[in-house]
Amino acid sequence: MTAVIDGGDRADARRNRAKVLSAAGEAFAEHGLDVPLGDIARLAGVGAGTVYRHFPSKQALLEAVHAQHLSDLIASGERRLSQLPPTEAFFGFLLEVVETSQRRGPVCDLVTADPSWPRPVLTAAVQRFRQVLTALLHAAQRAGGARPDLDPEGVASFAVGCTAMLTARRDRQAGLALVRLALDGLRPSTFVTEHPPFRDGLNARCEECGTALTPRPTGRPPRYCGATCRQRAHRRRPAG
Repeated sequence: MTAVIDGGDRADARRNRAKVLSAAGEAFAEHGLDVPLGDIARLAGVGAGTVYRHFPSKQALLEAVHAQHLSDLIASGERRLSQLPPTEAFFGFLLEVVETSQRRGPVCDLVTADPSWPRPVLTAAVQRFRQVLTALLHAAQRAGGARPDLDPEGVASFAVGCTAMLTARRDRQAGLALVRLALDGLRPSTFVTEHPPFRDGLNARCEECGTALTPRPTGRPPRYCGATCRQRAHRRRPAG
């Protein structure tokens, strides 16, 4: 009986930690780094003592939030590597990095500015992120879809610049259009000349209703979730 209780306690602790990390990420993104830990506890629906048990200082919480963000990107990159064509996997991953990192600016700024960082947890996450980025880049290069003179450090710096560009635009869609244009510069010159469609199969959505689409390993990417949405879109097209 004790083992069951202990197991339940551990599961509760994991859930509470996840709640705190999620709430902290949202709070830091919306309100900056000065958000009190007590406010984060209220957003997470837990007591302040629970926050301090998992994260004894705000710096420890910031590190954990950033490491979790990187871990989520790592998992996505690994899925892309195994499920999508190499070039699509690489460029889709970079777009996801830019889109998700844009809201993590305050945390990224602190990590960059504080000379005592990175800490062990963050160091491990950064190393794993670089490994996944390197694998995606090299696979795309072998497939002929990325410039052969690119290296992982340069690509990472390029993604940081794209994130800053997206942050600077009030119109998010216009910003994403610029980001896609910039990312196309990482393709070989023949690809840029031909203006290939920018594909992100893992995050593709129906152009009519916005439903998430199942990625296809080969062929053209899907545009609609089914016949109904395809017909609606076709009916709205102007007569030729």
